Amino acid sequence: MTATSLQDCEALDRQDPLRELRDRFDLPDGVIYLDGNSLGALPRATPRRVAEAVERGWGRGLIKSWNAEGWAGLPRTVGDKIARLIGAGPGEVVAADSTSVNLYKVLFAAIRLAATASPQRRIILSERGNFSTDLYIAESLCQQHGYTLKLVAPGDLQLALDGDVAVLMLTQVNFRTGAMHDMPSLTARAHAQGALAVWDLAHSAGAVPVDVHGAQADFAVGCGYKYLNGGPGSPAYVWVHPQHVNRVAQPLSGWWSHSAPFAFAAGYEPATGIDRYLAGSPPILSLVALDCGLDTLLSAEPLGGMAALRRKSLALTEMFMGLVRERLSGHGLGIVTPEEQSRRGSQVCLTRDEGGYAIVQALMARGVIGDFRVGDGQQQPDILRFGFAPLYVRFVDVWNAVEQLRQVLDRGEWRDARFAQPKPVT
Repeated sequence: MTATSLQDCEALDRQDPLRELRDRFDLPDGVIYLDGNSLGALPRATPRRVAEAVERGWGRGLIKSWNAEGWAGLPRTVGDKIARLIGAGPGEVVAADSTSVNLYKVLFAAIRLAATASPQRRIILSERGNFSTDLYIAESLCQQHGYTLKLVAPGDLQLALDGDVAVLMLTQVNFRTGAMHDMPSLTARAHAQGALAVWDLAHSAGAVPVDVHGAQADFAVGCGYKYLNGGPGSPAYVWVHPQHVNRVAQPLSGWWSHSAPFAFAAGYEPATGIDRYLAGSPPILSLVALDCGLDTLLSAEPLGGMAALRRKSLALTEMFMGLVRERLSGHGLGIVTPEEQSRRGSQVCLTRDEGGYAIVQALMARGVIGDFRVGDGQQQPDILRFGFAPLYVRFVDVWNAVEQLRQVLDRGEWRDARFAQPKPVT
């Protein structure tokens, strides 16, 4: 999609069938928010819903609210909404813990299942540029259980899936590049070689149509605070294919995953079904906020649902890339996000040999919020990262963001020393 003027973008926004969904968010005036791939925007309904949970549920209902307000069932209630976004069935997803904790659970379960079928397999395979927490968790499990974590370039994954691999572990959309793996193809290759497939959906669910059953995945996890708009530190979620869910107990045998938590039995007996992938008490206020965030996505269902969101996402990212090439040529910017639509998530990642972090900070000072990701120290350069959440990003935001970036570069604003000062979160 191309646009030659701001007026073209305004016309596209008027024609956008999803345009009314932006009104569901409390977006600050004067801000172009292109970081929903890191933290989703605040839904307007969330403060009231959380306040009600605090004031009515906690304040007046007190302990009775676990029953009267349905708190005990929130991991399942919220999980069922997530299931509608990832191609899972009712009762197959629970919202709980963090992505890191849930990955530990399912990766442990996967290697236990793999060991039962083929004990000689001792490799967990992933891509070299996978999200750091996924690799850290895998490293830890490998050290604990005598496995080896093998990392390869994305293009080498098919070949690397051989008879020594027990588990394939991948993030569907790469956080640094925005490149998207072919989940059905890679899962099929893993299964053909006798391996299991574990998928992290943190950078895809809510912006990219996901079908865990259609892909015949074995396990999936993801976070709630990016495209699901659940708020900072929002609970994550876990899905296990029904054929596996009762075959092994996950390692964090907390009381909420017990078959009868309030029996307070002396010994542990795992629950039947996806509840066995819970652990400790659910974080109710955070789950309420995540529930609101999911409602913003599900409100798109009458307008075409995830397919409509995906069409807009592709149009936004395509326009951004086109404008960067057209209007910012000569500024040393590269685009590492794939051009091919089927290989692109909902973000665009730019590179520059000098000043990437400072450029992002200078843009933020102008009200354009993206973020910066340092390279991996090997093949991947530093990244200026821009996410396009189709629920609330407009075509005029794309045009104006590129114009602001052009001015930052033309005027050399990023060279101001204050923009080079490191902050804890980039």
